[in-house]
Amino acid sequence: MEQGLIQIYCGDGKGKTTAAVGLAVRAWGRGKKVVFTQFLKSKDSGERKALEQLEGLTMTDCPDHIKFTFAMTPEERRQEQIHSSRLLASAFAKAEQADLMILDEFFGALSTGMIDQDQALAYLKNKPKKLEIVLTGRDPAPEFLELADYVSNIEKQKHPFDKGISARLGIEY
Repeated sequence: MEQGLIQIYCGDGKGKTTAAVGLAVRAWGRGKKVVFTQFLKSKDSGERKALEQLEGLTMTDCPDHIKFTFAMTPEERRQEQIHSSRLLASAFAKAEQADLMILDEFFGALSTGMIDQDQALAYLKNKPKKLEIVLTGRDPAPEFLELADYVSNIEKQKHPFDKGISARLGIEY
């Protein structure tokens, strides 16, 4: 049996989700079972539309629309915490039979309190031996960096947003 490792794609640069999607497609293309979960994102993303077409690749549910956490009311935050906790539990359950599990924007959900750090760490430390896991997002906590086997930091040198250019359909989402 192959040993599954833990990978982190972090940093303030563009490409964390893109790298995770690329790995999902590569694994799927080799017959691996993939579970792809996105936190703090809606169904309206190009990668979801593409990945949902791949038979045998499991996408966990996302809301139709979602606000940035700083714009949420206290009740919306509470509802998102419930949703994110359920999403994490669902991903863990589905991954029991998978080869690769991707938790996209995991660190964003963690840093905003949408998921519980202790619960996530406990799962990662006790993951199935063959399961490869990818965690993406900004500012991973030191406990996760220590646990990871790969850490890729994607650093921003320039970004169009700095010039006032908004996210573009098919490029950033």
